[in-house]
Amino acid sequence: MAVSMLQLSRSGAHVDVETSRSARHCVGDGGFWNLRKRDCSLHQCGGNCGAERQHQRSVDSFLSRFSNADSRKRCEKLKRSPADRPLLKFTVSSVQETQKAASLLHDIYVGAVAGATAGVVVEAALYPIDTIKTRLQAAHLGGNPSLFKGLYSGLAGNLAGVLPASAVFVGVYEPVKRKLLSVLPDQFSSIAHLTAGVCGGGISSLIRVPTEVVKQRMQTGQFVSPQSAVRQIVAKEGIRGLYAGFRSFLLRDLPFDAFQFCIYEQLKISYAKRVRRELNDTETAFIGAIAGAMTGAVTTPLDVIKTRLMIQGPNQQYKGIQDCVVKIIRDEGAGTLFQGLGPRILWIGVGGSIFFGALEKTKESMEERSLSKIITAPAGYV
Repeated sequence: MAVSMLQLSRSGAHVDVETSRSARHCVGDGGFWNLRKRDCSLHQCGGNCGAERQHQRSVDSFLSRFSNADSRKRCEKLKRSPADRPLLKFTVSSVQETQKAASLLHDIYVGAVAGATAGVVVEAALYPIDTIKTRLQAAHLGGNPSLFKGLYSGLAGNLAGVLPASAVFVGVYEPVKRKLLSVLPDQFSSIAHLTAGVCGGGISSLIRVPTEVVKQRMQTGQFVSPQSAVRQIVAKEGIRGLYAGFRSFLLRDLPFDAFQFCIYEQLKISYAKRVRRELNDTETAFIGAIAGAMTGAVTTPLDVIKTRLMIQGPNQQYKGIQDCVVKIIRDEGAGTLFQGLGPRILWIGVGGSIFFGALEKTKESMEERSLSKIITAPAGYV
């Protein structure tokens, strides 16, 4: 089975990405057998320098991991004639395509597990702050008069939605980001992060919106359980009721997701270049907090609009985004658009610290586990 070629500098071991390029080069000279005999063309040392020894180890890893014993025997029996070269090129191309597919699946799997873990951890830890923020924003609509009562109302149902939504978001974000980073110049890395954030947010919104609707209506005391909330919303408003405020949700969350992840990635890259080393867990969490707090503050008006549209129910006090903005400013003043700003900055700032810290730690742990399996696997198997 083929595996993705990874470079994990923390563990001190790596599988050389250049191996596939070496394979392509050597196919033109007669096949796989020349990989082990290739001279060190850069150093002209006859194969005795450290770079050539590293190349030899990479080649050995390539041959042992990406082709089984029978495949190697068949390749070694091939004649070194020009007529054999198309078959050899096809063999290398097949290996590379399998490697790309395995790498994509690996990125999706790691991203999904890490995203689900980080999402559940941060939601469970900071749910009371989110409840207070929601009640402050919904005060004009006659929500629950008690600000601090039942702060965990709706948590169980929300976690049931957060887990798959976070898994889908990061599971989409990571492979899209890596693909764009591989084709874009380094100076355009922010475009890759912004685009990946929008893609992840757009797809995961299909799960996140119903979860958010049920959560916020329970936080404002409209329902006592997620099950009764779903039943009554569907009965009174239809399936569309579960997607109330969908456009306002996208208006808030697509820029939020894009900017939060872009700010986080760019700050991480800049800081790593400055200190010339990998970031530790504390630094990662701090950068995550900065990214979360900045994005949370800027998107607070959008969050207020989204909350009002989601919790208004069948009464339809607001006819849409524009109508909601006009009525809020006319009836309550423009300052109302920043209602709940403090709790939101606290919630998303601390949440960003926990989320990105848990995300990076989970990804690191899974990558190390994958690498250990590769190192300990018998030759020809992964």
